[in-house]
Amino acid sequence: MDTDRCSRRRVLAAAGAGLLGAVAGCSEPSGTASIEGGSTHDIDRDNVADGSTYTDVYESIIDSVTQVRVFGVEDPITQAEGRGQGSGFLYDENHVITNEHVVAGGEAADLQYINGDWTGTRLVGTDYFSDLAVLEVDHVPDVATPLSLADARPAVGQQVLAIGNPYGLEGSMSQGIVSGVERTLDSGREFSFPDVVQTDAALNPGNSGGPLVDLDGNVVGVVNAGVNGADNIGFAISAQLADRVVPALIDDGEYDHSYMGIGLRSVDRLVAEENRLEEATGIIVSRVVDGGPADGVLEEADRTVRRRGEPIPVGGDVIFEMDGQPIPDRHALSRFLALETSPGQTIELRLWRNGAETRESLTLGTRTPPE
Repeated sequence: MDTDRCSRRRVLAAAGAGLLGAVAGCSEPSGTASIEGGSTHDIDRDNVADGSTYTDVYESIIDSVTQVRVFGVEDPITQAEGRGQGSGFLYDENHVITNEHVVAGGEAADLQYINGDWTGTRLVGTDYFSDLAVLEVDHVPDVATPLSLADARPAVGQQVLAIGNPYGLEGSMSQGIVSGVERTLDSGREFSFPDVVQTDAALNPGNSGGPLVDLDGNVVGVVNAGVNGADNIGFAISAQLADRVVPALIDDGEYDHSYMGIGLRSVDRLVAEENRLEEATGIIVSRVVDGGPADGVLEEADRTVRRRGEPIPVGGDVIFEMDGQPIPDRHALSRFLALETSPGQTIELRLWRNGAETRESLTLGTRTPPE
């Protein structure tokens, strides 16, 4: 259900055999031309050309990639009830991973495997802050096997393949490289997705929730086509983050993210100059949320100055390290919180305050989704 320009909404509940008031689905546009392709499961896969390494990878995992069709979603323009679609992939014997925004807003979701088999699902859990969701399925074909999440972070320049259902074209594959790692991606709300993989593999509406895999068939990321930035720029939620979130969704239906309760900005040259820092590194605390974990522990900027027409925070704490790990910018902070910490954990901060280095202990809270 991923006409990915549509806005997300928070899952309200899930019950019975389907999804009830889930998060934000986008229905298929009505009255517009669509792209159509033949049923991939009807293709004679034994009577084809030799192909390539990519073909071998495709054949090894395509049986485990699903099309996700979500029913009861509301068209954001017409408010008419419709149907949306996205992608997913088999995580274990009876669970499929997809994006949270793919199942959003729907009342029920069905999956279709590449061999043509259909199955009903139940929503097991969703996580708003990583855009991940897990569906429990009624049926898995014998030929489908769970895909493995990659243990290691992918390398920039590494070849990857995206497999899914762009525009509903089932079983499609695109090829590219990892263009960047450890990205922090604006979600369009008041938070960012941490530890995102950037790729130039072609991603389109309908790819969301599908796997981005290396040439060994390991999943390096869960595709998020809903935040496609521009031509030749696509994104996927990292396998490392999914490896933390998905087991919790299966066990508890939710995942708790660490929360500091600060506004922040990476220290660039202008920030360093205005705060008399020797190096342009770290993050400066521009705001402390009242009543949040950092309230009474960290000091926010007490003023701003304008440099080249840009407001520069001055006087706030500048964080250099967390638990001994360097924090050179906001991306490093986002990744550290997402992959190395849990709510309730106390971390040690090395920071710069009022012209001198000092240390503080901060007990992390839990990030709360919007209503």
